[in-house]
Amino acid sequence: MKNRITQKNKQQQRITTLMHAKIFSATTIGVNAKLVEVEVDVSFGIPNFFIVGLPDTAIKESSKRILASLKNCGFPMPAKRFTVNLAPADLKKEGTLFDLPIAIGILQAMGHIRIDPELLKTTLFLGELSLDGGIRFIKGALPIAYDTHKIGKKRIILPQANSKEASLIKGLEVIGVMHLTELIAHLRNEKPIAPTTSNPEIIIKKHHDELPLDFSQVKSQTQAKRALQIAAAGRHNILFIGPPGAGKTMLAKRLPTIMPPMTFQELLETTKIYSISGKLDTQSLVYTRPFRDPHHSISQAGLIGGGSYPQPGEISLAHNGILFLDELTEFKRDTLEALRQPIENQTVSIARVNQSIKFPASLLLVAALNPCPCGFLGDKKRTCYCSKQQITRYLNKLSGPLLDRIDLQVHVQSLEYDAITAQHQQPVSSAMMYQKVQIALETQKQRFSTPDQFNSTMPPDSIEKLCILTPGAETIIKKAFDKLNLSMRGYHKLIKVSRTIADLESSEQINAAHVQEAIMYRSLDHYLEQQRTNH
Repeated sequence: MKNRITQKNKQQQRITTLMHAKIFSATTIGVNAKLVEVEVDVSFGIPNFFIVGLPDTAIKESSKRILASLKNCGFPMPAKRFTVNLAPADLKKEGTLFDLPIAIGILQAMGHIRIDPELLKTTLFLGELSLDGGIRFIKGALPIAYDTHKIGKKRIILPQANSKEASLIKGLEVIGVMHLTELIAHLRNEKPIAPTTSNPEIIIKKHHDELPLDFSQVKSQTQAKRALQIAAAGRHNILFIGPPGAGKTMLAKRLPTIMPPMTFQELLETTKIYSISGKLDTQSLVYTRPFRDPHHSISQAGLIGGGSYPQPGEISLAHNGILFLDELTEFKRDTLEALRQPIENQTVSIARVNQSIKFPASLLLVAALNPCPCGFLGDKKRTCYCSKQQITRYLNKLSGPLLDRIDLQVHVQSLEYDAITAQHQQPVSSAMMYQKVQIALETQKQRFSTPDQFNSTMPPDSIEKLCILTPGAETIIKKAFDKLNLSMRGYHKLIKVSRTIADLESSEQINAAHVQEAIMYRSLDHYLEQQRTNH
């Protein structure tokens, strides 16, 4: 009788150890974080492992990783019924970052660890598990860390490989872990892990100063360099037209060297996008302005973004930096047309049945193309054999509305031998060019109420107030408006470019010389107008 009572008590104790646990985690929707409650229930019944709450395939497969990881860390799981609910149940979840919170939930439910309720309530758990208990790098750690306070938490436990990016968020306790046993020792207060700290402000300028490229490496091309200086000063989109080998790509790649170092807020915004895309390696952050140069065979989804679980495209990966489209006319027309709205609005909206997701796309567009199919129209050295019809068909791949969104159009000529070998010319360095850019940027900072606004993004209702023209400048703009058949957008862009040129010269008013220079950077408009006239 006594043995039967003792056996019954043991069975009751075993039953009480099998219980329910709740761990907090998060997922990303666009660049924002959404709180996810990971509920774990361990019970008697037919042995199985269920995960519910709209998980993707990677989450469904996590049961095999989690059980193997727990076994190899010294926690063999009995043949029980495990049920995991990822709430809210109507929100789609993807990725492998729920491995760690599910494992911790199982250990808590089985009674292997006892986590302080207050710590549990204020902590997010993220991480992918390997079969030996290692905790691997995950995507989207920074966006979740960025919104941790917003969703009511003050601490985040995640892979050590992600701790550097997460530690950018001030006031957030970041615990980076390499192995499940290390985390368990921390939760049991046996071996506490010190929070990760960082000071990125010091490193940002250092990375900018160490850029390997410099405009002093580019021979001649004075006009193209000047146009890039204007583009950097006012964040104006620019198009290079010239024969193969003239230096269009070389010029474009050096544009980041005359742009200011990223601010801390810009670093956060850009790194968030790279974190979601899984393009951060285990050590680096995005300290320098992105320079993205996708191949012309890229799909529309690759350039703009998309997918069943929407991911950022190249246009968002270039946020706060440069998107360089070489061989512009080789891109599919519908792909280029999809650029129009994001360039204008500085955001990308991707609509799906259940939700609409926005990704930021504040960038400087740099494009390059050959003037004709063979590439040698107007070249001093080689002859172009393209017919007028071929040239017109080639250039008509670019729509008027798309060209309207490009402020500067610059013809880049191939260099003569004397220009390449000239010794008397003093090379203009990026540092020298940046001096004037800095002056123009400071002027714009004082002009606009928000620090991230530039002449290129000036609202139409502010143009008359902020762009004061001299009588001579007004006369020239009127003639250009009629001769080039400018749209209202093209007219505003001409004034904005003139405003930037005036800022580079520290001039309060826009005079005739500033407008004349701005008109000079409409070379493709001139050419297309000539083609229409000839027809």
